[in-house]
Amino acid sequence: MEAGRPGRFSQFTQLAIPLCLGDYFHRFRVVGTTPDFFDKLTFGPEGTRTYQFAEGRNLNHHSKKYGYFDAVVGATVAEELGLKLGDRITTTHGDPEQGGESHGTPFYIVGILAPSGTPNDRAAFINIEGFYLMKGHGKPLEKPDDVVPTGLEQPAETGHQHGHYQPLPVEQREVTAVLVRTVSGEVVPGLQNTINEDQVAQAVLPILEIYRLFDTFVRPIQRILLALTVMICIVSGVSILVSIYNSMSDRRHEIGVMRALGASRNVVMSVILIEAIMLSMAGGALGWTMGHTINALAAARIEQQTGVSIGFWTLAPPVKLAEALGADPDIVWLEHLRVSSELLLVPGLILLAIVVGIFPAITAYRTDVAQALER
Repeated sequence: MEAGRPGRFSQFTQLAIPLCLGDYFHRFRVVGTTPDFFDKLTFGPEGTRTYQFAEGRNLNHHSKKYGYFDAVVGATVAEELGLKLGDRITTTHGDPEQGGESHGTPFYIVGILAPSGTPNDRAAFINIEGFYLMKGHGKPLEKPDDVVPTGLEQPAETGHQHGHYQPLPVEQREVTAVLVRTVSGEVVPGLQNTINEDQVAQAVLPILEIYRLFDTFVRPIQRILLALTVMICIVSGVSILVSIYNSMSDRRHEIGVMRALGASRNVVMSVILIEAIMLSMAGGALGWTMGHTINALAAARIEQQTGVSIGFWTLAPPVKLAEALGADPDIVWLEHLRVSSELLLVPGLILLAIVVGIFPAITAYRTDVAQALER
């Protein structure tokens, strides 16, 4: 319990960031944390992105102007509520829509996050020291006489000059969760088992829980949408086949003239296949353009509701090419190659066009020149 003492699992831990939850600011969750959350935590593919500030700075452990009451708000929170640097916010214990009680302790916005496309765009972050100093956030001690007074006073309204504060003692501190980055993935299973065997905490792997969520709810919906897409492609292919085949009777004379002028059967067949490919590619390009245009028009609404930022040129997430093609996983260069699933539409459309165009092409190939010219 001594502050500064090496933790039980410190030799296995590269980074540990505490989180305190339970409060709200309007409809947005409030997170009590430390400056490390934005200084050391990364996100995005392979953890290559860092959090950036559109305005202001990160939280401080203690600032001269606001003491322990710094706050940082996400991009969506600032935009929706019209917040700016220096604004005062007060948190509510529990959901305000369910009658949550306001703490009344003011925090002051010192930073506004740049949009990141993560749930943190829709959260308000406060200094964990200030979180502990709010009423009802300290852990009750078994012996009331052991409670150390915090000396909490309301910040002065003028000039934001705070009184003297004594941070909450270690014995009265609790956290909702701790984000842990281990020194190596090899220590994760043993560390998780050791923690879960105790009664103090529970260790979970966020990525594993996300995969379970996808497997339970998202993937079945994806399969349904994939089946609908395949059906639409089949119907579109049949439409192209019928269109080209019906036009063959009107173009038999043209085919006869081409043959009479020296065009071979293979040339005639190729012309029909190229026509089918052009129709298929044109339809695919039109559909892709319309779909991405709708995405661009709805981008603001999608980002507001989900925190996901998309634009006209945003492509579907990359997939392993070997898995998409069902290729041999032993092919090393193919195993590590990733492409957007949308790029697979190009060879897919060409293959579809060849399949549906082959029958009209064979019909053109077998056209009798003499009969065609007589007509």
